[in-house]
Amino acid sequence: MKYKPLLLLLFFSSPLYAQVWQWSVRVEGFKHPEINDNPTAFLWIPENCKKVKGVVWGMHNMIEEGILENTKFRQTMNDIGFATIWVTPGLDMVFDFNKGAGERFESMMRQLAEVSGYQEIATAPVVPIGHSAHASFPWNFGAWNPTRTLAIVSIKGDSPLTHLTGSGKPNPDWGTRTVEGIPGLFIMSEVEWWEDRIQPGFNYVKKHPQTPITFFADAGHGHFDYNQRMVDYIAFFIKKAANYRLSNNGLRFIDPQQGWLIDRWRPNAPPTVSPAPYSQFTGDKSVASWCFDREMAQITEAYYAHPRGKKNQYLGFIQNGDTLKPSKSHGQYSLTFKPASDGITFYLKPFFSDTSKIKPALQHAASSLVIDRICGPVQKINDTTFQLRFYRMGFLNLKRSNAIWLLAHNEGDERFKSAIQQIELKFPIKNTEGISQHIDFEQIPNQTTKVKSIDLRAKSSSNLPVHFYVKEGPAYVSGHQLFFTKLPPKTSYPLKITVVAWQYGIAGKIQSAQPVEKTFWLEKR
Repeated sequence: MKYKPLLLLLFFSSPLYAQVWQWSVRVEGFKHPEINDNPTAFLWIPENCKKVKGVVWGMHNMIEEGILENTKFRQTMNDIGFATIWVTPGLDMVFDFNKGAGERFESMMRQLAEVSGYQEIATAPVVPIGHSAHASFPWNFGAWNPTRTLAIVSIKGDSPLTHLTGSGKPNPDWGTRTVEGIPGLFIMSEVEWWEDRIQPGFNYVKKHPQTPITFFADAGHGHFDYNQRMVDYIAFFIKKAANYRLSNNGLRFIDPQQGWLIDRWRPNAPPTVSPAPYSQFTGDKSVASWCFDREMAQITEAYYAHPRGKKNQYLGFIQNGDTLKPSKSHGQYSLTFKPASDGITFYLKPFFSDTSKIKPALQHAASSLVIDRICGPVQKINDTTFQLRFYRMGFLNLKRSNAIWLLAHNEGDERFKSAIQQIELKFPIKNTEGISQHIDFEQIPNQTTKVKSIDLRAKSSSNLPVHFYVKEGPAYVSGHQLFFTKLPPKTSYPLKITVVAWQYGIAGKIQSAQPVEKTFWLEKR
């Protein structure tokens, strides 16, 4: 059978419009401890979607946001009629359904169904997706409501009911609950493919043999990145799950014995047996990885083959001419905020290094070395220039509003593996010294869907440039213009749009201005 391998790109720079979430609600009945306030749930529905057939939802940990906003991921969701939901800061890190997590989720879905006009969202099948500290949540969600869980995607963290949860918090008591019949994708990066983390998953399948789990290695990659190949694979998995499970009579039960098995991944070693239908597989089934069908088995094997046998690469950073030394922090590198004269621009240059991550490497891949955003309020100008760019998360989360994660990465070539290196930047959430400033932001009148864009008019008393972001609504900002996006056909009108004007100031000279919000309504023409 001929098949097309997944793209070998690492990151895909999404246009601004792909970052639009048309609706948001403040989730009722719960205050998140990070902000001591209600979390916000953002909803995106494909613009041509007549009926939402399923929902992929994740919470704010690290890479979930980037996956859900990825252009190619959204294109696949468009193809299958799926909406996506991102919640910041979140509902419950582990989704303890014995402590009200399920009820909060259902309330959120009812709110989003009402505000969007897509009533089916309240009961649509769900694909929970969680990374690292949130990697137990998808399994626990599936155990809580197996009849509504289309598939489970747990990324770089936890197998079901593991005692080594990425959050450090215990899983809820499942009692007699299981995730049998629900296809699960358990992803671990090459550098964290530890038996202590994998074995609990094998043990679970042994105890519950009707559980179809794909034990997938993100070969050639690390814990912090959401490379395009992996994002493509997740989208491919969800599309497969939709094709195999959706029916007019609810979700079909997936019997693992009707699928395929492939040999477990081993670093730099080919499989010991060939992929085969479950009954014909000659390898060790107790540690094999399940696949829906032949196509998925072949694509998975091709993914593994790409970095196999190649040399490792290492990356380091240079800031303002100085080589940074690795730290003992969670991200291995901590960047000091040293802005340019505008107060928001900073510079960072990656380089190929030896194992010390300090000295330059004599040999490395011929392909380009670039830096991209993982998460946080930042905009990439080019591969060495970045700017603070506050966005819909706002300013009030003292853990996340002032934290930026970047990733240097290289695709590799015929001799060298792909390489990644993350770095964290903590910066003051506001400047408190110097001359004060304030923003005058003109009120925005209500608009109709006939209007494609409008000018935003705001001025700071300091005469420094004012920046904008869309807090909620079907629009995006480019410079001082607000552009409206096409809306799905069942959209409920009017839609609320809130734009925020901000000016960060200059450290020691000009204080940060108090952000100013302007809300208006978009009405159907």
